[in-house]
Amino acid sequence: MDALFVGHDWAEDHHDVHLQDREGRQLAQVRLADGVEGIARFHALIAEHAQDPASVVIATETDRGLFVAALVAAGYRVFAVNPVSTAAYRTRHSTSGAKSDPGDAKVLADLARTDVRNHRPVAGDSELAVAVKVLARAHQGLVWTRQRQANQLRSTLREFYPAALEAFDDLASGDALALLAVASTPEQGRRLSRSKIAAALRRGGRQRNIDRRTIEIQTALRAEHLHAPAIVADTMGEVVSSLVAVIATIQTQISQLEQQLNERFEAHPDAKIIRSLPGLGMILGARVLAEFGDDPNRYDTAKSRKNYAGTSPITKASGKHHVVLARYARNKRLADACYQWAFSAITASPGARAFYDQRRAAGDTHHRALRALGNRLVGILHGCLRHHTIYDEHIAWAHRLTLAA
Repeated sequence: MDALFVGHDWAEDHHDVHLQDREGRQLAQVRLADGVEGIARFHALIAEHAQDPASVVIATETDRGLFVAALVAAGYRVFAVNPVSTAAYRTRHSTSGAKSDPGDAKVLADLARTDVRNHRPVAGDSELAVAVKVLARAHQGLVWTRQRQANQLRSTLREFYPAALEAFDDLASGDALALLAVASTPEQGRRLSRSKIAAALRRGGRQRNIDRRTIEIQTALRAEHLHAPAIVADTMGEVVSSLVAVIATIQTQISQLEQQLNERFEAHPDAKIIRSLPGLGMILGARVLAEFGDDPNRYDTAKSRKNYAGTSPITKASGKHHVVLARYARNKRLADACYQWAFSAITASPGARAFYDQRRAAGDTHHRALRALGNRLVGILHGCLRHHTIYDEHIAWAHRLTLAA
């Protein structure tokens, strides 16, 4: 048989697989266990119907996990399909809303047979790129967790300790964590002497403007505010102490991951090119590499890279109705990285600044102008990686800015 189409629906402990021939006839439908036993049975099942792994097209809803990695390593053509797309294809077979794992495997097999050209293959990234991705996502996850904990701390302080909110804008900063560790209630804060405040600031890592900052904090903590009953304040102070300890621990782990991420990223051959672009430091550059991957054949054109990044807009047109919108179905980690990249590039690159100013002058909002700048930067990155060249400010912007003038 010259072609085999497979739908793969995964779960935590099993995998549903549906096999079809070129005409759409079902050849097999099985449930496999996760792990070595499952992948061995999968290979045996495929061998009954196809000899060449390259003739096997597999559609799955994930591009991660050991099972999918084993499929890619075996030489099968594996395509990752967004679950939203799977849900849309499911309506071809049923409008009742019924859903099952075997049913989704069949939907994915049909998709592999008829529409796989519209979906992206799972990238064959290098082991080092995968390692960078693991660290970058773990680092970003901890950053998001720290922010959630800081928001919870802010909400708690708002209920009984408004002086702390006046003293500290960033509750995850070393200053705030060091002070709240020794003064978790308003009464404790009012009693702090300048020497104790200064000592706490040093423990938190501050090295400059300690005297000035000490006076500002003491003034804020001793200002008049409404206060809660003592027993309530003491109890909520215990909650504050717990949250401060959690945030401090997360902060330590973030620092450790940053060091490991920097080492892995610097060892990658594309790191020098990526870091040459304005606005991309070690952490943000590592995130960009992690989410794009390093498979040289994954993005045929700059447009395909922009589409994956979610920076290129989409157009909805019907009759007299025509609207251009931002993409919201996208890799949110990559989109977040590109947005921060664009924001940083404004101050690092005269060309990026000029591009942003032109978009603002044309009527774009700040966020829309940043998305457009991010889209342009992704295109520049694609060219640098494709031709293995370091970023050049003049070459990158001269042509684009001339057209916009």
